[in-house]
Amino acid sequence: MAKKKMPGGITFPKGFSAGGLFSGVKKNGKPDLALILSESECLAAGVFTTNQIKAPAVRITQRRVRGSSVRAIIVNSGNANACNGEQGERDALLVSEKLSGHLGCDSRKILMASTGVIGRPLNMEAILSSLPGLVAGADPFGYEACAQAIMTTDTRSKSAQAEAIIGGRSVRVGGIAKGVGMIHPQMATLLVFLTTDASVEKAALQGALALASDKTFNALTVDGDTSTNDTALILASGLAGNARVSKNSSEYDDFCALVLSVCESLRDQLVRDGEGVTKIIRIQVSGARSRGEARKVAQSISRSLLVKTAFFGEDVNWGRIMVAIGNSGVRVFEEKIDIFMGSVALVHKGVGLGPLQEEKALEVMKGKEITLRVMLGLGSMEAEYWTTDLSLDYVRINAGYKGRT
Repeated sequence: MAKKKMPGGITFPKGFSAGGLFSGVKKNGKPDLALILSESECLAAGVFTTNQIKAPAVRITQRRVRGSSVRAIIVNSGNANACNGEQGERDALLVSEKLSGHLGCDSRKILMASTGVIGRPLNMEAILSSLPGLVAGADPFGYEACAQAIMTTDTRSKSAQAEAIIGGRSVRVGGIAKGVGMIHPQMATLLVFLTTDASVEKAALQGALALASDKTFNALTVDGDTSTNDTALILASGLAGNARVSKNSSEYDDFCALVLSVCESLRDQLVRDGEGVTKIIRIQVSGARSRGEARKVAQSISRSLLVKTAFFGEDVNWGRIMVAIGNSGVRVFEEKIDIFMGSVALVHKGVGLGPLQEEKALEVMKGKEITLRVMLGLGSMEAEYWTTDLSLDYVRINAGYKGRT
């Protein structure tokens, strides 16, 4: 007997449908238009790119997410609709207006996101003519089609889900994400969409998303670039029937942990699908005076092209790590710094421990996933960042990105 198909990912929580299709925005014939639909109006929260140049979808959604409720999120891939002047703004607004007509709701209840090449006008005829089919095809089993339709150079779709007892009821969170390059968001990430059936106050929903983003997506970098389109959104239907979660309630920490668990899974999938990635590096910085300083050091190491290429080449050049620590903007003292590659000590009190330790470290660097530990010797605070190596394939992929989308 065939196993019955169940909702999952973005439609795992109660009250949501999803779908995706090929509209004609992409040249390669792959799905490029996605819809996440709530059965009724629901709460929403979001975090967004801090790049000063923002696509119209970001600006519009930033305004609308502050409202009392939303009905849907529409996403197109293959075109960022950024840097298209007033026409880009008009096109984005028209998409939401036409979709709201099909859904029978106010256009201000529609949130938006776009991803792809910057500076190209949207293929409006393709998108608008596809809206009836997109709406008709949305259902609780459309989660995989939705996840595929938001992809750009991703090699695979990314979905996650989790469930926990909160306020006496089973509460679910699901999500999808896209992104492999331009991963270095601040207060947002790539494109990430989450849903939950929790009954939750808006402030608590926003707080949970911001906390999860800070611990996962804001601690992830592939190439140091922050996009014009980075967006993370969460919708809450309230259908779980749990005691309403507020920031002051005892259930708030449990709800935050549930959202975080889904974001951690998506973060792991994102970094493993980085463009041209051959190695994943977990950078742990401890012994800092503050968490902020620990993050700055970890971020400096993770962004260093010299460090990233050393990992790609399996070159135990710990001097590059020391350089990145010194370039972090944090006041550090060379004579206090220890560095470990996995469990192998490389540097103690600022001095290298010799060729034998470097040979042991080389064996660690040959692995696919590597932990780099840095002890600053200044305090008790710590932070963690995730990054990847920088390979020849990364250059090849991004050198011809515009011509393939």
